[in-house]
Amino acid sequence: MKIERILDNLNSFEKNSFLKIIDNLISDRPIQIREIDKILNDTSGDLKSMDNINIGRVFRLLSKEFERYLENEFMNSSGQVSIVSDILIRDGNCIMKQDWLSRLYETELKNLKKKVKDFKLQIEAEKSSLDTNRQKFYRIYKACLETAFTNNDLNNQDRKISFNEQTILNTLSDQLELSNEETKLIRYMIVPLETLTVENVISELKNYGIVFFSKKNNIVYIPDEIVATLRKLKGKQIADKYFRRVLRYLREPQINLVCRKHGIDWKKPREFKINEIINEGISFKGLLKQDIHKPGTNLTEIKKVITELATSKLKISSLKGATVDEKIGSLISYFEDLERDEKVGISIDGYEKMLLEIEQLIPQAKELVKKDFELQEEQIMKSSFLLDYNIKPADVLEVIPQKDLNRFCEKSEIKTRGDLISNILDNYKDADNLYLENYHHIGYRDLKSLKENGIHLKESQLGVKFEDLTKKVFRGLGFNVDEKLRRKLNTAKDKIDIVVSLSEEELIIIECKSVKESGYNKFSSVSRQIKAYMKLAEKNGFKVTKSILVAPDFSDEFVRDCGYDFELNLSLVKANSLKLILDAFKHSKLKTFSHNLLMRDVLIQEDRIIKAIAK
Repeated sequence: MKIERILDNLNSFEKNSFLKIIDNLISDRPIQIREIDKILNDTSGDLKSMDNINIGRVFRLLSKEFERYLENEFMNSSGQVSIVSDILIRDGNCIMKQDWLSRLYETELKNLKKKVKDFKLQIEAEKSSLDTNRQKFYRIYKACLETAFTNNDLNNQDRKISFNEQTILNTLSDQLELSNEETKLIRYMIVPLETLTVENVISELKNYGIVFFSKKNNIVYIPDEIVATLRKLKGKQIADKYFRRVLRYLREPQINLVCRKHGIDWKKPREFKINEIINEGISFKGLLKQDIHKPGTNLTEIKKVITELATSKLKISSLKGATVDEKIGSLISYFEDLERDEKVGISIDGYEKMLLEIEQLIPQAKELVKKDFELQEEQIMKSSFLLDYNIKPADVLEVIPQKDLNRFCEKSEIKTRGDLISNILDNYKDADNLYLENYHHIGYRDLKSLKENGIHLKESQLGVKFEDLTKKVFRGLGFNVDEKLRRKLNTAKDKIDIVVSLSEEELIIIECKSVKESGYNKFSSVSRQIKAYMKLAEKNGFKVTKSILVAPDFSDEFVRDCGYDFELNLSLVKANSLKLILDAFKHSKLKTFSHNLLMRDVLIQEDRIIKAIAK
């Protein structure tokens, strides 16, 4: 869940510690200070009275500074913050009840203590099941970590690992090709593992600005943006769900090479091995660069394997880079962008239908999703619920075993040749709703984004499609989009896009403008056009109660000019705003949408209307 949506669920007191941190970062004159100042100047200038959307914008501009701040704070935090952050960065843990976090925390500590004990025995044993070289690497890392932790004894200071020492240890673990899990287990062989109450842990995390806690709902929230930052700090290059996606496309011998290297039983079933690779915290970069290749594989072959994986199997057309590191970096960037992207891939209705049918045909699917994403609730197979956790259709399908997907396809009469997940997703693409979800992209005539979302339109079709979708939105709001009257009024010279009948004598005229520019700015042209339409309607005995212009965006100058022209009685609405209003209306208790809500503003503010219909 994005930060602004989380802030909507909190009171001012619950936001305070986070806003103080942001305020401090701003006072240090960050790189993006000009953009931040512009947002502050355009609003109240005070973070506490600023709306949550703008707070989110400011926070994203401070992402690098916030990352550095957290990096420093982590060095002074209790070890429990590190342990709990391991829980928080796992998929599905961005929204949790306090008791659920407490349960996960207790389980994590219990498992950690057992793993540390077992791993220590293996490292120290004369005859160990570990590979000799791996055992040697573990001992080297353990000795260095022990020195870093205890060397303060010489100066009669408290034992701790300094920031500089930690960076050296990080480099050492990279060079020894140790996984996050391996370094963590070795760490707690040396550093005492304390236990705090979950209340204390939440309080500490809240003070660092990592989590938000709603006392009223007893829910811990961690925004997607902060999850991404924590992953970076923890050395986790991509989310587990994307790691799983990559592992699914590796050949069995490649999976086995990884398992052998990291002490995972390579004779176990494929699903088990994939889960263990993820749970072990094995480096994504290390896996692609070294682990999946036989000893002695040359760089050319490694590059070829990575390129084939990305382009042929993952269908990534944007892979860049000439070197191995550059290619892997490009792949990581792709998954980071995918994580930030709110696109679902299929329509919301299609997602809902897919979940319903999966639950019917694969009864165990719900438990698989619950387990993999560590979800507490029972009724999880709802698109709105899963999207709050940033769990998309492909993410759900990827936790279901191949044999079950195969059976599902057969029962649903979905083709089983090729990639099953792609076939299933294609089957649930609801064209009408998919168009509506990409309404603003169509308005912007953004063919690239449309293509990425599975919509294939010619540029010549975009204007008509934008108009058709606008009609659909107004019909969805309960308005009488009167095509018969529109055809009656239109002449060879004056062609109104949309006519909404309010009564036998009153109507609303709606004009649609799709435009590639960032802000529609042709006021004089549209002004003449709409005035001509108004005269046309009045000539035919109708009163034009309101005229509305729908476009993807408007320039500041256009909005200002529109405000000055009282004769026009024109309101402007952005395509995205109109879609948000429709979504809010669908989820409200209202049966009819009052046109009076569209009468007040020059540029219609969706926030005000959404609040009004939510009452």
